[in-house]
Amino acid sequence: MIEIENIIPGNAYACKFRVKTMLDEHGRPAPNLTDTPLNSVGVYEGFGLLKQRDTEQGLVIVVDNKSSKEFIVPFSDIWDVDAVEFTEE
Repeated sequence: MIEIENIIPGNAYACKFRVKTMLDEHGRPAPNLTDTPLNSVGVYEGFGLLKQRDTEQGLVIVVDNKSSKEFIVPFSDIWDVDAVEFTEE
């Protein structure tokens, strides 16, 4: 695993993350494309690509792999940062 402070700009990385956000009845981040009613604010955990890092504020933008939503997450709420290699299928 890689420390977020040591990632190299221009390379692709992914991480696990947690964020407090509005969730639907199934625990998915809102809004979503279904008619599932909103439930409450809760903690969502996901896995996604790092889009941007702000070292001054200690924040990253993560694009969640499951929902395709972007979340702003503090460094303290990301873990298992690792390099990603994209392959053509």
